[in-house]
Amino acid sequence: MEPGVLATCVGYTQGDAPYPSYADVCSEETGHTEACLVVFDPAIVSYSRLAEVMFGHVDDPTMLNRVRKDRGTQYRTGMYAHSDKQLLQAQEAYEKENRMWKTSGRTVMTEVKFADLFWPAEEEHQRYLTKNKGRC
Repeated sequence: MEPGVLATCVGYTQGDAPYPSYADVCSEETGHTEACLVVFDPAIVSYSRLAEVMFGHVDDPTMLNRVRKDRGTQYRTGMYAHSDKQLLQAQEAYEKENRMWKTSGRTVMTEVKFADLFWPAEEEHQRYLTKNKGRC
């Protein structure tokens, strides 16, 4: 884990339905995307650094609504800010990443928006990779 990250929680955000379940989100009818809420200490790690780390973990941010073999609007990539400063830092990280991909003629599809409500996912989805020895 990145120094300064205090906690993480997977769940759903950017959608319309309250208390969505995994099945609801997978139906693509709620508008949610799967997300990871990150609680961090800004005295140790900046939001800009976390945005950089996020892009380092996204296989191909030019793919719309897709992460590896998973497809659907719930698999879109995004950075969802909680302040004007975070939004600016997310936009800067997006532009930096997009400049790199543009050299190959591709455009980064990552959303950069203010965060909507975050709904924690069901317990079986928390720490999923740890529970499943790194396998999806």
